[in-house]
Amino acid sequence: MGNRPIKFRILELFLDDKEHWNYEIVSKIQEEYNMQGNFQRDSINFDILELASGGMLKDVEQKVDDKGIYKKDFLLHKYAITDFGKVRGSDACLRYV
Repeated sequence: MGNRPIKFRILELFLDDKEHWNYEIVSKIQEEYNMQGNFQRDSINFDILELASGGMLKDVEQKVDDKGIYKKDFLLHKYAITDFGKVRGSDACLRYV
């Protein structure tokens, strides 16, 4: 998985049609791409934000990280893929939708 652009891999993870918290996706990408630092963690989260701002993911729930799962007192987001995201994922040959 590590050779694919990270945003493609993020979209691919959402193609299961389930909702995912940002910290779940961030930790999965960190593991797959061997990106372990806080800078990398925040860069992956920024990639998720860019996919959401591009209309490929939608924000379906938020909560404050009171346990420090991602960053203590940080706002956590749960996302789901949009129909547009599925089309873009298909265009990128991630998986036929």
